Amino acid sequence: MNHAVHTRSAITHPRFKPDASLRLVCFPYAGGGTTIYRAWLDAMPAWIEVCPVKLPGREDRLFDPPHTNLNQLLAELAVDIEASVPVPFAFFGHSMGAMIAYELTRLLHRRGRPLPVHLLVSGHRAPQLPDMRPPISHLPDDQFMAQLSRMNGTPREVAEHDELMRMLLPVLRADFTLCDTYTYVPDVPLECPISALSGTDDAIANREKMEPWRKQTSGDFKLHVFAGGHFFLNTLQQLVIETVVKDLVQTSDKGAIYAYAWQTA
Repeated sequence: MNHAVHTRSAITHPRFKPDASLRLVCFPYAGGGTTIYRAWLDAMPAWIEVCPVKLPGREDRLFDPPHTNLNQLLAELAVDIEASVPVPFAFFGHSMGAMIAYELTRLLHRRGRPLPVHLLVSGHRAPQLPDMRPPISHLPDDQFMAQLSRMNGTPREVAEHDELMRMLLPVLRADFTLCDTYTYVPDVPLECPISALSGTDDAIANREKMEPWRKQTSGDFKLHVFAGGHFFLNTLQQLVIETVVKDLVQTSDKGAIYAYAWQTA
């Protein structure tokens, strides 16, 4: 698949905040789009601008072919970050989005570019751990959808809508190809702090699979465990947002001021 023409930035600014002191770039889970982070736009304090990532093949990029090659996707995202995200910025990603955010951070490091001041990874096992799940991206449509249903890998309101699932199939298959073909390559730990977010009932990325993220940073590490399954990001949205903000407050040089503003908002 040819992605040589890269004409549209994946980084969106739906609530543009020119005076914000930090941009939080948010990466979606498989099959997801910017709507995952819609509630985050108004819930964040004024000093954080939420910048959801709109990957090809969804929303108004419906006719842009989705990526199945991680390196090509990362190369495009690196260009977009440099072009449209002022420093300082932070990354948040859930499931597939956590893997993309992590590998994008490593690519920026290899290129000597500015790094996120904080990396927040949610619902994805530490990258050095083997993926114990068999690949599913190659399966026929009906078997592929059945596997997604068994994995609880798609929100119920989407999974139960057959026509919508059929429309989403090309994107879901491409996204799962990214996940199925992902290979971790060891490198030096990142210098930026990492926060890992996990669900107690998430078989894909429970506490034991998230704790080893600690080895991916030479900086501070925090593990947050939420009561819920893989989609605690949605079911405990406000609690997740508050946790993210608290960690970003501690990262910031003006943490005390921001903490006061957040607590009194």
